[in-house]
Amino acid sequence: MKVCLSLILLFLTIFKPAYPQERNFKNEFGFRSDNDAYLALGQDQYYTNGLFINFRHAIHQKNLQSKIVKKIWEAEAGQYLYNPYTGSINNTSEIDRPFAAYLYAGGKFTWFLKDEQTFEIAVNAGTVGPSALGEEVQEGLHKAIGFYSIKGWEYQIANEIGVNSSFKYSRLFFQKQNDNDFSLNTYINLGNTFSGAGAGVLFRAGQINSFFNSVSNNSRISNSIGDTIPQKEFFFFTRPMLNFVAYDATVQGGLFTDNKSPVTFSPNRLQYSQEVGMNYAAKRWTVNLFVTFKSKEVKAQKKAHQYGSAVIYYRF
Repeated sequence: MKVCLSLILLFLTIFKPAYPQERNFKNEFGFRSDNDAYLALGQDQYYTNGLFINFRHAIHQKNLQSKIVKKIWEAEAGQYLYNPYTGSINNTSEIDRPFAAYLYAGGKFTWFLKDEQTFEIAVNAGTVGPSALGEEVQEGLHKAIGFYSIKGWEYQIANEIGVNSSFKYSRLFFQKQNDNDFSLNTYINLGNTFSGAGAGVLFRAGQINSFFNSVSNNSRISNSIGDTIPQKEFFFFTRPMLNFVAYDATVQGGLFTDNKSPVTFSPNRLQYSQEVGMNYAAKRWTVNLFVTFKSKEVKAQKKAHQYGSAVIYYRF
């Protein structure tokens, strides 16, 4: 009897059916929220709030031998919100950075190469000024959480429609034992709201995937026959960036508007930023938490700034 059981177990072990891995998801939806209040430092200043909604779709790959391993298009809508060192201002002499908001919608297209290069082109259109609803959003948030009363939005940047584009390029240049790597990150912005360029280095350490299957590049979805769900990721990262600001309508007012605002400034042309955080992604879900440190946008600012970000995406 024992011999028979042993033979049956051996048979099942050798000839057990091979179940196919789960097919990967081709769509992703989610949002990102930025706010300096997340850091519990009692601050409400400068870039004080941002909310962004994203939908991504992986394009079907017919030529699997191509150097381009994946293509993803994305639709996005969002709002950036800025105020001086406080959202309660009594007169223009207290303003060290203009009240401003930018409300927009746009699209992106990203190509991922097998050698871990990434190219992204994005275009968006929106508005700065009262039409961007910055005052209404900030007042609503403060009333909802019982925060102080808002004053000073009558001094905000004036209305102007903005059309903006960006090009981003990244490339892996060093990897050690598949658990940490360095990559080059660059961008160019061109538009009447934001224009400039920047370059930096992304460092990742932990359980990481290739950039064409990674939460780092929002590339975990795919749409090719045989593609399976990428391996789980959990890693820490930092991304220092040096940024050149050619034009910033949230600081300088609209590029083509004569009556820009009661208060505008010239931006610091060279600015530094650094992200530090963690990324987690498995099957359908992505969760990212990170902090961004920024140098002063204008010389008049009382101090540099930092804010927290929370990201959640769902794949289907």
